Amino acid sequence: MSDTAAREKWERVADWGRRLRRPESSARRSLLLILKSALAATVSWFLSYELMNATSPAFAPFSAVLMVQVTVYQSVVQSLRYVGAVAAGVAVQAVLGLSAGPDLVTFALVALVALVISRWRLLGAQGSQVATAAFFAFATYTGASSDTDQVKELGQIVLLVLIGSAVGVGVNVLIAPPLRYRSAEWGIRALAQEIHDLLDTMAPELGEGAPDAGTTQGWRDRADRTGTLISQSREGLRTARESLRLNPHPWARRRRGTLTFEAYDRTMEALVRMISQVTAITRSLDLQHPDEKQEEESSPDRDYAPFLRAYATFLSSVVDFTEILATLDEDHLRDQAGRMDEAADGLERCRREVVRTTEDRGLSLTDPTEPYGVLVVEATRLSEECRYTADVLGNSAGNGSSGSRTA
Repeated sequence: MSDTAAREKWERVADWGRRLRRPESSARRSLLLILKSALAATVSWFLSYELMNATSPAFAPFSAVLMVQVTVYQSVVQSLRYVGAVAAGVAVQAVLGLSAGPDLVTFALVALVALVISRWRLLGAQGSQVATAAFFAFATYTGASSDTDQVKELGQIVLLVLIGSAVGVGVNVLIAPPLRYRSAEWGIRALAQEIHDLLDTMAPELGEGAPDAGTTQGWRDRADRTGTLISQSREGLRTARESLRLNPHPWARRRRGTLTFEAYDRTMEALVRMISQVTAITRSLDLQHPDEKQEEESSPDRDYAPFLRAYATFLSSVVDFTEILATLDEDHLRDQAGRMDEAADGLERCRREVVRTTEDRGLSLTDPTEPYGVLVVEATRLSEECRYTADVLGNSAGNGSSGSRTA
């Protein structure tokens, strides 16, 4: 290995180590999840194999790993559903197997009934475990030598699943119970950063004049690809809320009664609407590309450069606003809310300049063949959403102690 390759390898290792030291890093969360899962599996194996001498001890560690969920609440909920699904599958096998015997027709009936039960909404994502448990139970049942052994083996499967689920939930609750309250901030940051980056690309181009078709098409395509990011951000907010439920962490206990996600929820939905408005702007610009004949027939006084410059300045003011939002941090929310309030005021002044320029140039806001009506309307909506967001976060920051802030 060359010195350069070796140096690059150690730099990657050092970077990974730095990321592990950050509490909020995905690398640290992943490593912690792996270690907790391994511990839960090992304890479950010890209980089922060493102490119980179970016939099928693997049921316990398998169940334990499944229960080390992202949040404590999910661990508890999914363990209840999982145990219920396994118990249902084993019960199906017990009823049909003991009454009809271990033949092919019985297996077909077991499969049919188990698959029907697996569709029960109450079981959620664990529904598929009904059929899985029924099939394993059937295999165990056929290997037993007597009815007593058959019942014993089927009961043991349920017991092992209970043990594994209890160990998995216990490890998740007692060892570094996961807190994801910052996920709400990260989702807002991601959406704000996406708006920031796109408008930061658009503003200079518009300031120089009408962009070409290739440029506007690129903007439009980029704006249209935000669906996944929006879904991920909303999921992050849901996880943030959920991470406090049933969580014994001292921080969670202190904040559970006062912490509210309402402000961040409203902010995120405002950003989603802003993305929709930016998408409308890119679409309107992309649809306005007159051919050469139309350009020749245009009157000399139809100089749109002042409008485009004013609009570029407005978009730059939105960039400044979203730049603050892209670094949202509840520990500095009061200061950031003040800066967003000032940015929203400046943004509104830029919007009024867009309207004034439109009036001065005599540009039609009602002609469907021209983009100016749509651009002015979306500028107004963007300005309103930014003001709304600044007010929401300002009110949240002004509630008093950090305990009343969103997270």
